[in-house]
Amino acid sequence: MTSADGDRILEHLGTVAALRAHRNADPALAARVQALKAYQARRFECTYADLLAHPRYQGATRFFLHELYGPQEFSARDAQFSRIVPALVRLFPAELVATVATLAALHALSESLDNSTAGQLTRLPVDAPGYAQAWLAAGRAPAREQQIALTLSIGAAMDRYTRNRMLRSTLRLMRGPAQAAGLSDLQKFLEAGFDAFGAMKGASDFLGWVGERERALAAALFATDAVATAALAPAHRHGPLSQLP
Repeated sequence: MTSADGDRILEHLGTVAALRAHRNADPALAARVQALKAYQARRFECTYADLLAHPRYQGATRFFLHELYGPQEFSARDAQFSRIVPALVRLFPAELVATVATLAALHALSESLDNSTAGQLTRLPVDAPGYAQAWLAAGRAPAREQQIALTLSIGAAMDRYTRNRMLRSTLRLMRGPAQAAGLSDLQKFLEAGFDAFGAMKGASDFLGWVGERERALAAALFATDAVATAALAPAHRHGPLSQLP
């Protein structure tokens, strides 16, 4: 990893900070973003209810839900990352730093999409037709696809790392130095990913299902009849929109 890679991480985190400051200056937007995030987390639980109940896949599914799709703010983790990027690049193996860079890119893109979509919400609480209308009005189909691709990239990286015993041992040995350098939150994120994907013993099926379901839902939400379909009772909706709570 080079200083340019560290600069890119800082750039993404700067984007996140600017987006967060923008909505924090507008309490109505901040409330809509938080409601949107909570709704999207519930949607994820509906979409992957089968995997959350499956002993093999539940750990990785929870990792995606809590670390990538969750409604919580990551402001403390972001502030930590911003302060210690030079130490991160210096101390952690290059492969892990690359995953952190991808995480930062995903974080910035997700925050941007959340701000855009929340800005199109016309009412709270968020419901299925309101969500579909806001998604369609915000648009940004290429960004939606990029968001899915980045998510899958992080999952694929975690899957690769679990097969590298040396890298896993190195990560364990990093606990002390990471805590001393102020990298404890990052250490916990990486270890949680290692543990979840290691327990799954192969992620190709899991990642295939995530990609298929997320892309199918995105396509359905961009369809011209998305709002009308989402307004139906869940039992009467067809296809991916039946996942909307």
